[in-house]
Amino acid sequence: MVAAAIVAALGARATRVRALKPLITGLDEPPDAVWPPDHELLARASGQHPDDVKLLGNGPAVSPHLAAELAAEPVRISELERDVLAAADRDTEVLVVEGVGGLLVPIAPGYDVRDLAGALGFPLVIVARPGLGTINHTLLTLEAARAAALRVAGVVLNPWRAEPDTIERSNREAIECLGGVRVSALGELGAPDPDSLAAAGAGLPLESWLV
Repeated sequence: MVAAAIVAALGARATRVRALKPLITGLDEPPDAVWPPDHELLARASGQHPDDVKLLGNGPAVSPHLAAELAAEPVRISELERDVLAAADRDTEVLVVEGVGGLLVPIAPGYDVRDLAGALGFPLVIVARPGLGTINHTLLTLEAARAAALRVAGVVLNPWRAEPDTIERSNREAIECLGGVRVSALGELGAPDPDSLAAAGAGLPLESWLV
């Protein structure tokens, strides 16, 4: 959702933006009545075809390494990195790449999402939930990212309610202070249409992330 909001907001500013979901699992899951799968949501936000958004897709809703194992189709790391970087062609000003799971989620033996992020070298936007438990999870993710010399552009709490409670406000302040990072928030979205996504994404510090 955050990636789609970023894409839609940039597109609304006439930025030539492309969305990419290198790996997606859970394609066999029953469709949600409102929210489409990630690659379809990103396609709506960017105006691409869904098949142009995802690179590798599997049916089971499991970690990508297990999905590849079950399908007997191992992920070829060099091809994956090459295809992601190739998506940033001359007609694209900004390429937004959405991850899968978290930084330490395995993709293939000896290779995880953090390794892919390092190979790409793009600024990293960490998405976290606002409620109880998020301080520990988010700070651990920040620590894991910085240990691999990844450049963290910021943290986004999602979904951020119009009237956050005391815990949510405190969590945001704690992550910002203890993590030494700017923490933004994405408001609750009622519908997955490009206009709603763009309006939500307009409140994010996109300029600072793209530097």
